[in-house]
Amino acid sequence: MPPRTAPPSPAPGLPGVRRGPEHPGLREALRERTYLRTAWPWRAALYLLTSVPLGPATLAVLLLLAVAGSALTVLLIGVPLLLTLALAGIPLAALERRRLRLADPRPLAPAHREPDGTGLASWLRTRLRERATWRELGYAALFAVVLWPLDALAAGTAVLVCAGLLAAPVMLAVNGGAETRVLKIWLVDSYPPAFAALFAGLVLLPLCAYALGAVAAGRAALTRWLLAAPESGPDSRLREMGRSRMRLVDAFEAERRRIERDLHDGAQQRLVALSMTLGLARLESPAEPLAGLLTTAHEEARAALVEIRELIRGIHPQVLTDRGLPAAVEDAADRSPVPVEVALELPDRLPESVETAVYFAVCEGLANVAKHSRADAARVTGGITGGRLVVEVTDDGVGGADADGGTGLQGVADRLSVLDGRLLVSSPPGGPTVFRLQVPVSPADTKV
Repeated sequence: MPPRTAPPSPAPGLPGVRRGPEHPGLREALRERTYLRTAWPWRAALYLLTSVPLGPATLAVLLLLAVAGSALTVLLIGVPLLLTLALAGIPLAALERRRLRLADPRPLAPAHREPDGTGLASWLRTRLRERATWRELGYAALFAVVLWPLDALAAGTAVLVCAGLLAAPVMLAVNGGAETRVLKIWLVDSYPPAFAALFAGLVLLPLCAYALGAVAAGRAALTRWLLAAPESGPDSRLREMGRSRMRLVDAFEAERRRIERDLHDGAQQRLVALSMTLGLARLESPAEPLAGLLTTAHEEARAALVEIRELIRGIHPQVLTDRGLPAAVEDAADRSPVPVEVALELPDRLPESVETAVYFAVCEGLANVAKHSRADAARVTGGITGGRLVVEVTDDGVGGADADGGTGLQGVADRLSVLDGRLLVSSPPGGPTVFRLQVPVSPADTKV
């Protein structure tokens, strides 16, 4: 008979395989038969008892800040105190997250996000705008007024009842066999009733341990629910990804501007100086061979200067920064080899990220018109309709534009998607081609 082999252990994650929680806590421990032989009853009691010194201290701090801040507001001294009161829940919540590990080791995700900038002002602005700050202040008030007295009542009742019953023989011996009142309820004047009380305490001890565990588990669940991030789950992660993409776009545009400034203030100025110096050398040089070389060098410097100016304009045009999207589109239309009519009805300024994305999208559309459409004329129109900025680039060319055909339209679509925008291209064979882009714009973003 072949030897028996143990069946292979099921791989984690397979259907039908039951797995325990990654971080078992008090609630899971209460379901186990070995609960009384573990450290969980002691941790439950410690979790409830540590509320006792923390609760009165929190209540005193909140009352002091509220009363002093309200009384001194007229003298402007109370404003910082009231501001401190609004932020008072943050340190308490941080301490409660650490204390929560006594009953629930599962990590509790931070409810606050990183400030947008550096310094105290940016930190305060971020914290005061967060829902988590006000939730934590509400938790601090609830903890100071309601929760810690309930914790003290539950833990104190369990500990005092069990300890009072278990200590009955000791108390009788200390009193020299005289009458002793157990739990301030009944009198014990001999050892048999005292040991009966001791036995009752031993019977109640596991019941009190389970009761304390249940109360502590419920208390921990309430704390976790109150202190959890206001936005939790897949939707918040998607929103955070969207915000991170916007931050990356802003950082990318800032870097483009820095490169543009460096080229404008550095390399371009040196080329201008070089071109002027070569021009003066041509005027002063009598030798014909040297004059020819200087002429060639002068022309090369001028060509390099034209190229670097075009490069600077392609990185980030100054007209877009100074005068906004309509003026920048008109400037791009003037430089197009195909005649372009521009009719943009927009507010004076839009958000910088929107202006930049739309400008380069229009430039890509005009470049496609010049390179591929064989059009005689083009038109750029646009405006804000239904909370969306809609811009169209239309030409009378041969059509056939394809976003996947290497014309750069896919890159434009990707850039607009960061702003929740869309690119729509209609280009049947024979034309015309309509290059439409849509970007959401809220009324608060426009600057008239």
